[in-house]
Amino acid sequence: MPSITRRHFLTTVATVAVAPALAQTDPWQPVAARASEMEQCHALVVRMDGQNVLAQAFRGPKLGRAVPVKSVSKTIVAALLGAALDRGEIVSVDATIGEVAPGLIPPSADPRVADITMEHLVTMQAGLERTSGANYGGWVSSSNWVANALSRPFVAEPGAGMLYSTGSFHVLGAVLAEVSGQSLLTLSRRRLGDPLGIDIPAWTRDPQGRYLGGNEMALTHQAMIRFGEMYRQGGVYGGQQVLSRDWVERSLQPRTRSFWSGLGYGYGWFLGRTGGEPFALARGYGGQIICVVPGLALTVALTSDPLQPARSGGYFSDIMRLITEGIVPTARAQLR
Repeated sequence: MPSITRRHFLTTVATVAVAPALAQTDPWQPVAARASEMEQCHALVVRMDGQNVLAQAFRGPKLGRAVPVKSVSKTIVAALLGAALDRGEIVSVDATIGEVAPGLIPPSADPRVADITMEHLVTMQAGLERTSGANYGGWVSSSNWVANALSRPFVAEPGAGMLYSTGSFHVLGAVLAEVSGQSLLTLSRRRLGDPLGIDIPAWTRDPQGRYLGGNEMALTHQAMIRFGEMYRQGGVYGGQQVLSRDWVERSLQPRTRSFWSGLGYGYGWFLGRTGGEPFALARGYGGQIICVVPGLALTVALTSDPLQPARSGGYFSDIMRLITEGIVPTARAQLR
């Protein structure tokens, strides 16, 4: 075995000593460490000014795998409403179900269902009894998800407040399919997947063959980031106008408020402020998150165990603290 020279020894010691110091110069390392300690958190990707500054899987599927994003799907469907408006397939968010897709309304529905607007659906203010929460299992066990959602009794006046309900988005997805003559899967791939350069796998369909609007989609972390970046840049991605700037700006204005989290809600996005910075949040069951902070040129994708809840007073609060106390301050410090 060759002898170790004094010079070789000193060089080795210096390298070992410097390596931790270099690691500590990464401002995002504390954020990654904090996220890794959150037992439900699977992976975190942070992109700032168009560049990934953090991309790490702590547990669960590796980066690059499509993972369930749960109700982040609602934000995707909201974007597809914007695409339909941009193309003139629906003239306004004030257009009613009775005007654009009367064939979806079952005979058993309250006559007022015909007057529910696209804005009522996309903000979950239809006023109908919810299909989410304790009602979800019964709803997806029904023979016709659209008819079931629209046959429920009114528990509030349309537009009176947010009643979180996947059924509202499923009806919206059915409307989009009706007015375009294309399935929700085809719309997602052609109007979002193609311009963003992302794959959108097929997902759950109802008994009539309609793709579920508002749940069960799967995306890679890169796809989540690109979707968020498109909104951050006013509907533009890769030099292409994917959605109109007008739709994006209107989407990020609060129209109602979540009873559970207290956050505002626009067209498919939860809305809030941290440290004076407005942010938009797509949120799915279990802690699936796309967060966009336009003022810091920041987009975040965070995925979690899809089988465990992320309640507003529990794990979701941990996620929000990671964003507001870790990610946002770190991003702001990089801009100084």
